[in-house]
Amino acid sequence: MSKSKSWLSLSWVFVIQILFQSSSTIAATRKEIGFPERRICRTTVQGRYLLSDDNGYVCDALSLDPQYRCCPERGDKFSCHGCNVLSQCCNSYEFCVSCCLHPARTQKEQVLKLKVAKPSTSGTYLSVFDFCAGRCRHNSESVVHENAYVSDFHHCFSLPSNSSGSTISPVEARLNGINVVIGRQGESCDSVCKSNGQSCVLNKLLILNQCDIIQKYMSCKGACLASVGPDQPAEVVDDAPKNLNPGACLYTRTQSMLSCDGSHRHTRRLCPCA
Repeated sequence: MSKSKSWLSLSWVFVIQILFQSSSTIAATRKEIGFPERRICRTTVQGRYLLSDDNGYVCDALSLDPQYRCCPERGDKFSCHGCNVLSQCCNSYEFCVSCCLHPARTQKEQVLKLKVAKPSTSGTYLSVFDFCAGRCRHNSESVVHENAYVSDFHHCFSLPSNSSGSTISPVEARLNGINVVIGRQGESCDSVCKSNGQSCVLNKLLILNQCDIIQKYMSCKGACLASVGPDQPAEVVDDAPKNLNPGACLYTRTQSMLSCDGSHRHTRRLCPCA
């Protein structure tokens, strides 16, 4: 009888050892093939109501993920709402950072070589987010008399004037004095400009109503297409029905239809304000 019990005990020890080894192997395998850990986002801290994270999304503080500190991935990524993309200046700090983070607008290789300040001992920016967050916050070129802003569009992310080496085309020169602003979904240019204390300049819509100009301001992930309607020039939002070409930019060949009060619930307008 004792031999039988001893044999059973040894059998149980053997079974438990096998199960333990198997569970360790499974755990190791799961660890190897499991989903990568989510990264904790960095966010701006300047605004009273809004935040921009380093993924390029803007949200209010209550919407922020409490664990990973990221904004919800909804709405526009790299949003330029309230920005003049030609001058690279915005009327909101958070949207300035979001717009600046777009890889097509800010070249990582270029900004990581820039010094944070003028002294020769100053370090360089560690990331594009550091550049955008710092550049949008303070910019001496947007200040007049050292105590007032040139305009409401005083959050600027353009490179310092001695490092950009950019030139303005004759077409863009015709937009001098105009704030080119990207509206919210379904918003008319009259409403966009009025919210900035300005008015829509109808004859400047003719200049914006060109693919090469629209593509300077908007993503145009679905190409640039001719369309019909009073809401051009515009970009179709990503969640629009497929038959409306989500992500496409639109211009109209019938220029007489251009209108400051036109809008469409599935587009965001490109508006000239002054």
